[in-house]
Amino acid sequence: MMQTTEMANYKAQNFLWEANNSVGVITLNRPERKNPLTFESYAELRDLFRDLVYATDIDVVIIHGMGGNFCSGGDVREIIGPLTEMSMKELMAFTRMTGDLIKAMRACRQPVISAVEGICAGAGAIMAMSSDLRYASPTAKVSFLFNRVGLAGCDMGACAMLPRIIGQGRAGELLYFGRSLGAEQGEQWGFFNAVTDDPLAHAKEMGMRIASGPTFANGMTKMQLHQEWTMSIDQAIESEAQAQAICMQTEDFKRAYNAFIIKDQPVFQGD
Repeated sequence: MMQTTEMANYKAQNFLWEANNSVGVITLNRPERKNPLTFESYAELRDLFRDLVYATDIDVVIIHGMGGNFCSGGDVREIIGPLTEMSMKELMAFTRMTGDLIKAMRACRQPVISAVEGICAGAGAIMAMSSDLRYASPTAKVSFLFNRVGLAGCDMGACAMLPRIIGQGRAGELLYFGRSLGAEQGEQWGFFNAVTDDPLAHAKEMGMRIASGPTFANGMTKMQLHQEWTMSIDQAIESEAQAQAICMQTEDFKRAYNAFIIKDQPVFQGD
């Protein structure tokens, strides 16, 4: 039996979740501490994105933070402190769990949009980096600050993904020094898609545009963008040939053609 699920009414325990017109919004809601992550919120976010693979009623996911900040990373008191007392086996379990969150974000079919205000540091910067689109307010400050706490910059896929977004030299600058990347420079470097006074409203607008499009095909686009990182050009061309042939069997493809013939706009339904 086909495994599908509905996620619009999901009840989150460690953050806020709401859905409207197939756009789900994750709100990190510990504003008094600039929305840090805990062991529990890491795990719940991982599980949510894993479940979204099978969701039939969510086509886009937006992440943002409450109170003018995106996310300050792992909670110093609830995560960083305990990590200094853990065994290697326990540490590996933790770092693999955090990596699994990023794998789940990349593996779900839904495009993920980050709406970034204020502090976006550590694991928060990684979540923004791992999103498909990133919109920032003028206050946004992105910091891959692992070096500043005695850790390597190679955390949760940063050394693989960040250079592909902004270039090797610029990624090295952020990862070696842990300095902040402001909104304007972040847009110039290609980290942010746009800077706007209200990134959440902009993210919702863009999310609705994506959700009103051919969502099956959008999911295929996301998969190809992700998987082709490890393909040769010839493999990528073949993979895209297969992906496009699959999309040509969808009803949305037929709807687009029929609408074109009568000079109308297609109404996509994701099938």
